[in-house]
Amino acid sequence: MITLCIRYEIDQNKHCDFEQYARAWPEPIRRCGGDLIGYFLPTKFAGPTNSALALISFPDLTAYEKYRGALMKDHAAVENVARVEKSGCIRNEERSFVRRVL
Repeated sequence: MITLCIRYEIDQNKHCDFEQYARAWPEPIRRCGGDLIGYFLPTKFAGPTNSALALISFPDLTAYEKYRGALMKDHAAVENVARVEKSGCIRNEERSFVRRVL
């Protein structure tokens, strides 16, 4: 099992736009073969307010590659990406794979 970790730098004045983007992902991610652990927005309690996180698990790298291909053809996913790009709430994305230690 591998987990895709997406770190987002977001516009701290556009949390609502990012939250709408995150809420639109569960179905397309499942439909395309990912296991969404969750999207996480920053709080005002501690830490940076412009950093968000998404975690999505896959059985292996082959499953991830199939997921990426399916996601690019999924109508809801394509619309969601277009909507977030128009809003300008995401300033940067950084992707990495992590594995869970049991």
